[in-house]
Formats: sequence, C-alpha cells, structure tokens
Amino acid sequence: LVALAAFISFVASGAHEAYTALAGMETVITVLFLLLYLLRLDARMRCLFWPLADILNSVIAALFLLVVSLFAIKIKTNKGTLAGGVLGLILLALCLVDVFLLWKKISLDKARGRSA
Repeated sequence: LVALAAFISFVASGAHEAYTALAGMETVITVLFLLLYLLRLDARMRCLFWPLADILNSVIAALFLLVVSLFAIKIKTNKGTLAGGVLGLILLALCLVDVFLLWKKISLDKARGRSA
C-alpha cells in the first residue's frame, strides 16, 4: 500500500518520470510476489528459490528507493513530490525489514521439502 501511495503521489504531482516509474514498478512487483505466495505458486514452481528472489528484489528496490527518494525530497518541486519522497523512504524501511525477516526465516543449510 505504501508503494501504491508513493506512486499516486508522484503521478498526481507531475514528478519526473523516473520517480513514477520506480514507484509503479515496485508496486507491480510487490503485487506479483503477494499473488505468488497467496496462490501457493512458489510450491508449484520449484525452479527458483522464491524467498531468495524476494530478498534480492527488496535489496535492489531499497537501493533505488534510497536514491530516488532523497532526490525527490531534495528537489521537492511541490508537496506531492515531497510526499512521494517521504513515502519512498518509508517503503525503503519496509524493504529492509522484509530482507531481515526473510533472511531469518530461510536457512541455506537446511534441507527443503517434505522430508525436512
């Protein structure tokens, strides 16, 4: 929801396209991961270790959000851009929490599957 709110803030304020594209992309990727886990597709598609892919997505998103949000706050052409930048920083913190929680949950040493 925070990614969607940042996206709406950037679109409504007429911010630079890079800000809008990053917030929109993160919204779409988050919804896709949510659907993947809700529909239990991660159990069916075993070709990829999905929690690790989610961690990688969150780390990359956090790096991009740091740069874009700081630029949006620094430039602050209007209140919408400033709000989008602040929401981007909140989303950055949520991405880092996601990385931490997923990293604690998975263990690369343990066996996966029914026998574990």
